[in-house]
Amino acid sequence: MVNQMQWANALSTHHSLEAAVTEVVQKAVLSLTAPADFGLVFISAAFTSEYSRLLPLLADKLSVPVLIGCSAAGVVGTTSDSQTQEVEAEPAISLTLAHLPGVDIRTFHIMGDQLPDLDSSPDAWVDFLGVPPSPTPQFLLFSSAFSAGTNDLLQGLDFAYPGSVVVGGQASGGFGSDRVALFCNDRLYRQGTVGVALSGDIVLEPIVAQGCRPIGKPLQVTKAERNIILELDDQVPLKVLRDLIDSLSEEEKILAQHSLFVGLAMDEFKLSLKQGDFLIRNLLGVDPTAGAIAIGDRIRPGQRLQFHLRDAQASAEELELLLQEYEDQNSSESSPLGALMFSCVGRGIGLYGKPNFDSQLFSRYFQDIPMGGCFCGGEIGPVSGKTFLHGYTSVFTICRQR
Repeated sequence: MVNQMQWANALSTHHSLEAAVTEVVQKAVLSLTAPADFGLVFISAAFTSEYSRLLPLLADKLSVPVLIGCSAAGVVGTTSDSQTQEVEAEPAISLTLAHLPGVDIRTFHIMGDQLPDLDSSPDAWVDFLGVPPSPTPQFLLFSSAFSAGTNDLLQGLDFAYPGSVVVGGQASGGFGSDRVALFCNDRLYRQGTVGVALSGDIVLEPIVAQGCRPIGKPLQVTKAERNIILELDDQVPLKVLRDLIDSLSEEEKILAQHSLFVGLAMDEFKLSLKQGDFLIRNLLGVDPTAGAIAIGDRIRPGQRLQFHLRDAQASAEELELLLQEYEDQNSSESSPLGALMFSCVGRGIGLYGKPNFDSQLFSRYFQDIPMGGCFCGGEIGPVSGKTFLHGYTSVFTICRQR
């Protein structure tokens, strides 16, 4: 077992930080039969005033050469009876430890204003991060929502490391940079992005559930400027939207008042679009005079889009569909070592009306594998091969030996 990859997670809901740290370290270390060389820690915002104490307490009880993580409005972890639990708005710590032979592990902390220009060469990004492009690295990122440059960073990683998987999220749980924490080895940061690159005998496989279902039919943007849609199928966008809403059921009309989104088709050449083929973006507002619609992303003429609705049922159905597709496509693969879950603070109990919904649905397909994670202020994951910052999304990441 010593030379085999191992993955463990422990969760504590102790109200005392010392007791919580002691519990997760003991349980996680006990689950491994070899020394841990990588760790992930997530601490709930109930411990906001004690963030600075976390790393010294961990260092006193745990020897792990690489450790990253962040603060969160809620944490996800594995209980003693191998059940996954989502702990929201209560004291909790989730600690993942892994023994990863054959994997090169490199950490970094970067600020948005330090990033290479988006016109720079891939070599500029490689030099900046200090992460070789071969073998293809897998990235975990945690950033402050108050730090600029997250989207530029994701674009740069996609450009410089084609084929890499990039997942993670934004620290959550407080307003103001002094209310969130990013952890990288023995340092606590309040801004920027902490990350780890895992290269070698490891694969991270993401499942990105955006929680929406399409309504109406796909439409083509025929005129646009920046993030403003001026024409849809050569018609006034607001009229197209009103006609669509008029065609909905009474229940859907009510939902459209507060949970209407725009899905941007990610494959220009795919003729038949279905759920999961879209990047979901917020509908920011309308101009009643011009009939234009503003969305939360840049858009260009020729792109296709479809309006979407989000509710608990649509979210549950989409996640089930994605899990089933993953299982069908990966039935012959090696067993997962572990999993990570990065879920929006807008999901969980607030969406489903009950706790642990997403994680329990995941566990029905992947039984008895350790899972850690947290609730994020924005989730990082790929759609159609490109990495984006999402909202209202659950990004699951399955870890396998290559």
